[in-house]
Amino acid sequence: MTLVAAPARLSTTAATFEADFAARLHWSADTDAAIEQRVADILADVQKRGDAAVLEYTARFDGLSAPHMAALELTQADFKAAFDAIPQAQRDALQAAAKRVRSYHEAQKKASGESWSYRDEDGTLLGQKVTPLDRVGIYVPGGKAAYPSSLLMNAIPAHVAGVQEIIMVVPTPVRGSVATGGTGEGTSTKGERNELVLAAAYVAGVTRAFTIGGAQAVAALAYGTETVPKVDKITGPGNAYVASAKKRVFGTVGIDMIAGPSEILVLADGTTPPDWVAMDLFSQAEHDELAQSILLCPDAAYLDAVQREIDRLLPTMPRAEIIAKSLTGRGALILTKDMEEACAISNRIAPEHLEVSSTDPHRWEPLLRHAGAIFLGAYTSESLGDYCAGPNHVLPTSGTARFSSPLGVYDFQKRSSLIEVSEAGAQVLGTIAAELAYGEGLQAHAQAAEMRLTTPVKPR
Repeated sequence: MTLVAAPARLSTTAATFEADFAARLHWSADTDAAIEQRVADILADVQKRGDAAVLEYTARFDGLSAPHMAALELTQADFKAAFDAIPQAQRDALQAAAKRVRSYHEAQKKASGESWSYRDEDGTLLGQKVTPLDRVGIYVPGGKAAYPSSLLMNAIPAHVAGVQEIIMVVPTPVRGSVATGGTGEGTSTKGERNELVLAAAYVAGVTRAFTIGGAQAVAALAYGTETVPKVDKITGPGNAYVASAKKRVFGTVGIDMIAGPSEILVLADGTTPPDWVAMDLFSQAEHDELAQSILLCPDAAYLDAVQREIDRLLPTMPRAEIIAKSLTGRGALILTKDMEEACAISNRIAPEHLEVSSTDPHRWEPLLRHAGAIFLGAYTSESLGDYCAGPNHVLPTSGTARFSSPLGVYDFQKRSSLIEVSEAGAQVLGTIAAELAYGEGLQAHAQAAEMRLTTPVKPR
């Protein structure tokens, strides 16, 4: 059967554009009630029974049977052995990517992650103390998917922020287990480890790691068990069970975000080779059938050319079936009146990845307000950002770039306000505070401020 990738062809001048556009963007974030209940049960069980529950669920879902949690813990020697075992080219690539990611986040910390203070005219000190979290948990997918790049993007900014302990959980399911899409009838004492992920843990400096996954891993990190230490925050992507678990433990611990399907939006002026743009659309479509790839351009002939390249290149893709379903189900080639309108539509979408494929990208960048990451110019493919450009690839999806930001050093820090009021400052601030406190009917607040005054305010 011949595969066809048929993104919707829309035009902003069409009478039905708004309805067609809304239908193409629609994605339901509603969760499956059965998943939600199962996750709630697992979280409660792990919170109650600790290691025993984690071992039971790991055997049931991952097919990985272990007598105790120590058997599921990876060691620094495991990381080093994996690093030594992978090809030299992969070692070099991991280290080069890590160096760039680290440099970027060090610059980010210097710009926005340092403590600061000043004194006002009365000598009162005001400021902010920035301190790192003590311990964080990083979820790294395993089984069907393994993402060493995601490990780097989570662990390195945590290190740069000053986090002392980074606890990684990474499932290593047995082939044929529930986690790999099998029946789960058999178990083994050894799961499938991804050597590149373990090598990345060595490069990124992970402190401890456990071969557990799913909601049970999130629960272990959030509540702590006899073996797995309780963390302050959990970051990293996962499946629907992981996402549901992260939502439920938020408040007990911090989380980074709840990510939806991958997205790319390309703003093109028609000057970039159309096969480049077609492949950029593929780069997100190959992730998932629900991934979204959209092209905005004021040149109809260019949209035709990109579609021809999609048709030509699709059969060469190993994940052609996923790409075809993604582009047909959620993709779009949209004809705009001009680039200004394309920028306005982009702001409405607030995409995860935004490519400005233009000879003059800096002309359009000031018009773009909402995006997880903006890739400027024809040579800046989104895939470079995924692996080694430097900025973090953990980005807001599903329009949440309107109010949230990429993962960064700031996600592994917290801020405390600093206030040191001078005697002179207490005379000014105390009068203001007492007046407002009496207005709110809070006598103790007012009197605490008045005790520092040389001329107290009289109660009303």
